[in-house]
Amino acid sequence: MSKNVTGIVEQLVLPILNEMQLELVDVEFKKEGKNWFLRVFIDSENGVDIEDCGTVSERLSELLDEKDPITQAYFLEVSSPGAERPLKKEKDVEKAIGKNIYVTTYEPIQGEKVFEGKLVTFDGKDLTISTKQKTRTINVTIPYEKVASVRLAVVF
Repeated sequence: MSKNVTGIVEQLVLPILNEMQLELVDVEFKKEGKNWFLRVFIDSENGVDIEDCGTVSERLSELLDEKDPITQAYFLEVSSPGAERPLKKEKDVEKAIGKNIYVTTYEPIQGEKVFEGKLVTFDGKDLTISTKQKTRTINVTIPYEKVASVRLAVVF
C-alpha cells in the first residue's frame, strides 16, 4: 500500500516541483508508532529553504485534499534531504562525482561492505571511490548492482 501512495504522491508533486525548478529526491509513507507520515524530500542545485518547503507543502496538501488518495489520517512533511542526502537515482550518483560518499553493499567487496571516500568515477555500471585504508589511499571499484545504499557524506 505505501508503494501505491508514494507513486501517486510523486505524480502529484512533480508538476509543482518542475514549475518551481526543484527536484524530487524521495517520497516516504511510513507508520511510526500509531501515526502515519507522508514525507516528501526536495532539493535543487542551490539547496532549498523553508519557504520552498512551505510552498510545496501548501500546494501538495491542496491536491491531496482534492484527489484524496490516502484513506487514513497522516502528517505531511516537506523538507530538504539534508547534507547527507541519499543518492537514489543514477543521475544523483553522477552529480556526486568529486564529492564524499558513504556506500553500503549487499555483499563484501574486497572483504568490506561499507565504504566511505571521494567518488572518483561512475559510468552507470561501476563506481570508483578513493578511500583510505590505514595510512594509504586506494581506489575501490564497486559494481552498481551490488550497492545497497549510497548517500553523500559530510567530512569534518
